[in-house]
Amino acid sequence: MFVFGLQGTRAVVSRSFADFTSQATFDIKKCDVHRLEEGPPLKAELTREQGLRYYRIMQTVRRMELKADQLYKQKIIRGFCHLYDGQEACAVGIEAAINPSDHLITAYRAHGYTYTRGIAVKEILAELTGRRGGVAKGKGGSMHMYAPHFYGGNGIVGAQGQLFESFNMAALWKLPCIFTCENNQYGMGTSVERASASTDYYKRGDFIPGIRVDGMDVLCVREAFKFAAEHCRSGKGPIVMELKTYRYHGHSMSDPGVSYRTREEIQEVRSKSDPITMLKERMLSNNMASVEEFKEIDIAIRKEVEEAAQYATSDPEPPLEELCNHIFSNDSPLEVRGTNPWARLKSVS
Repeated sequence: MFVFGLQGTRAVVSRSFADFTSQATFDIKKCDVHRLEEGPPLKAELTREQGLRYYRIMQTVRRMELKADQLYKQKIIRGFCHLYDGQEACAVGIEAAINPSDHLITAYRAHGYTYTRGIAVKEILAELTGRRGGVAKGKGGSMHMYAPHFYGGNGIVGAQGQLFESFNMAALWKLPCIFTCENNQYGMGTSVERASASTDYYKRGDFIPGIRVDGMDVLCVREAFKFAAEHCRSGKGPIVMELKTYRYHGHSMSDPGVSYRTREEIQEVRSKSDPITMLKERMLSNNMASVEEFKEIDIAIRKEVEEAAQYATSDPEPPLEELCNHIFSNDSPLEVRGTNPWARLKSVS
């Protein structure tokens, strides 16, 4: 909807859906491949509905993470907190390519995946603030969020899978498993070039096929993961994916992120490769949406995130009597010999 001022009066001109292009085809960057005769397609189709949905999800994750940054600096969120802004195209592109019933496992930096797997913003922020309404009832925090068919995050580096052993077993048994490395260019404060003799992470599976993808382009990620999912579902076994992406924040909130890289480097990525801006400009240049429409979406997202933040700061903390609840799935935990000095040995003979 456009609103024009006209000599003290106001004329309102609305645009119907028929005024917009309903579908367009875009060129996407060619992926590097390992042990594959061909890779994902070089073109991607996008409908107007898909584009607006991807934009809304990525922008929601971005605003949510910026709000988490603010709450952390106000000391309302405490402890470890790993933010995902900059990498939104990875989570959104993957979710667009797989099924809700597919299983997803990740480590920390899991807020974006928690949202794309169906958890509301207010439950994510409430978990970060340690409140009863959080996705893990306020007892997990940044690194322990879960959703249906989502088993992340994990606070221990590498604990979501012994990688090379998993590669071997998956290849032996031809398991339908997509191993994904979100290469955001830095391991904590060390650049990949300083840490790895070979930065071709998509080749790390050796005998397993691999693909290196532009992880800043949601369409490129989507098409690559459609390709990977079809590879796995057709019985060809596992595949390794490397998504080249970038995090705008430091490794965690305790890392300012500018001692090992320059502010100019971060700004250059923002100006040239931002995943949200890239999608927005594609849609605008192909008449798939209007500037005003994006503004309306942004306003609605800001409102949603602000309301979620209010909930996350006003919801009560879990009471002390709930501290040890939900540790075991059964009513009485399995008795393990020798776990406490007061346990008496029992004869089963």
